[in-house]
Amino acid sequence: MKPLLAGAAAASLLFLAACGSNPTDRALSGGAIGAGAGAAGAAVLGGSVVGGAVLGGAAGAATGALTDEDDINLD
Repeated sequence: MKPLLAGAAAASLLFLAACGSNPTDRALSGGAIGAGAGAAGAAVLGGSVVGGAVLGGAAGAATGALTDEDDINLD
């Protein structure tokens, strides 16, 4: 069950990282979403919440900065 939860958190991070119309906005929103998802995932899995937030924030910011506005269309 725990790997399924981690996979769902990672997938939602990828889909939500594209929020914003320019790379800076997407990096900021992706970083915030990633930090929250990483902290929550670490808490559920019994890991370091701070470490999860840092790793999740970095992954979210990178994903947000590297995605194009048209890559993921949530409309």
